[in-house]
Amino acid sequence: MKKIVLTFLVVALAAVGVIGLSSCGGSGNDTTGGGSSSGSGTTAEGGESEGEEGGILKATYASFPDYMDPQLSYTAEGWTAMGEVYIPLLTYKHASGAEGAEVVPGLAKELPKISNGEKTYTLFLRPGLKYSDGKPVKASDFLYAVERMFKVNSGGSVFYTSIVGAEQFAKTKQGGIPGIKTNDKTGEIQITLVEPRGTFENELALMFVAPVPQGTPNEDLSANPPPGTGPYMLVNVKPGQGWEYERNPEWAKANSKAMPEYPTGHIDGAEVDVIRNPQTQVNDIEQGKYDWMQNPVPAARYTEVKDKYEGSQFIVRDTISTYYFWMKTDRAPFDDQKVREAVNYAVDPAALERIYSGQLKGTQQILPPGMPGYSKFELYPHDMAKAKELIKEANPSDMNITVWTDTESPNNEAGEYYDGVLKELGFNTTLKIINADNYFTVIGNQSTPDLDTGWSDWFQDYPHPNDFFQPLLAGESILQTNNGNFANFDNPAFNKEISKLRAEQLGPEQESAYESMDEEIMKEAPWAPYGTRTLDTFVADNIELESIIYSPTFFEYLTSFEFKE
Repeated sequence: MKKIVLTFLVVALAAVGVIGLSSCGGSGNDTTGGGSSSGSGTTAEGGESEGEEGGILKATYASFPDYMDPQLSYTAEGWTAMGEVYIPLLTYKHASGAEGAEVVPGLAKELPKISNGEKTYTLFLRPGLKYSDGKPVKASDFLYAVERMFKVNSGGSVFYTSIVGAEQFAKTKQGGIPGIKTNDKTGEIQITLVEPRGTFENELALMFVAPVPQGTPNEDLSANPPPGTGPYMLVNVKPGQGWEYERNPEWAKANSKAMPEYPTGHIDGAEVDVIRNPQTQVNDIEQGKYDWMQNPVPAARYTEVKDKYEGSQFIVRDTISTYYFWMKTDRAPFDDQKVREAVNYAVDPAALERIYSGQLKGTQQILPPGMPGYSKFELYPHDMAKAKELIKEANPSDMNITVWTDTESPNNEAGEYYDGVLKELGFNTTLKIINADNYFTVIGNQSTPDLDTGWSDWFQDYPHPNDFFQPLLAGESILQTNNGNFANFDNPAFNKEISKLRAEQLGPEQESAYESMDEEIMKEAPWAPYGTRTLDTFVADNIELESIIYSPTFFEYLTSFEFKE
């Protein structure tokens, strides 16, 4: 998933990635912060709760999510914000670390029965489920959500074109998807794929295909998100400014009974404000004005906060992520492989480690540490002299380029560094620093002029190397809008290999193939990767830090926040 607003995963209400809250502490029924009602409760993993039940969490985000629409959002902010609002047929276990990457039933009764040579997936909807507006959840709502995802041109649609008829539907937006058959009376949902897909259970657990009521408009609903099935619902959404959560009234009446293993949550709701100055965010947490900042502590305050609060209000976690600079491979000057190689030699991961103040470990490849298929290599050790020599050999006809990054720190500093590197190579550069709220929407739109090169990051959607290749580097993933293949990299040989590997179950042979593909694609140099980063959680002293569950996909789960007694 794209982008953790850094000053952050996507991330996600775990996820999602793949999001922020506050309070000054207190007791009784104070709705401005702190806990309220008594009662021990249970944690999301089933143990006894250490904190107090109730209260309104107050949080801050450094930027508003790309979309507040389950079929559209593809950033950590959005997934964190909506991860406990929209539940797919399958979901991920509410647990931290590797355990949190386990696929478990969501709205479906159990994991799918797979048949027909691993091409047909059969699931049954849990009975009695309702949306937050009181409408019953129907099996056919899943088909509606998938069709809606294609109709709104979601960046996540690339994961589902292997459903029979979906590729054609993506083009025409009509005629239905014959590979999905549903029965509202029995709750049966049958999905047939064109070919086996070893990652499909993981992809059924992504929010892109979370059911929504039929009749939900086929347009961006960020200002008025559709009803969901999770324990919380979104209210008072003000794009660019913030939003609130209230308890889903149907959760206690229906959904929690149908899904007893899914956590109900401790807090009564949350108020989220967008505060674009990360220094202010840190100060507000320290002063108890807010309870949680969703984005990482800014690099300038990282060491100070870590030394003072680690273990009590602050925790650092490794992530499965890659930070990189993309280059448009279908236009000059980056249509020349020598130019792209030169950029890779010129970018110094050690310099970027310093910019990130210890929050980033330098790497030079697509797959990050911790992802199956990862094996460290270094094709382009930093060598500015060699980079300049390659530029001289290439003799680009177009030396005027635009460099893109967003406003969040240290993304903006990374972009400024990259702009300086390109200048040193002799390019005439224009640096565009775009509001983080819509950065990925802007650079993901092919009609945006001067999309030459820029900054991006990627956090895993699921623990499979396909997630770092198909949505980012396969030709089929080049979209007119909500594009994620920013390099427009389209190599037939690699397209074929990506397609072949995703059809297979992941094993040692496939991991070795992904390892080789990582190095072979980097020889083509569509990106200049520079690192993988840690992320942190920083909360006020009235929050139970140890109770917070951090998901590899959805980041901090809203249901796991609780106030101290």
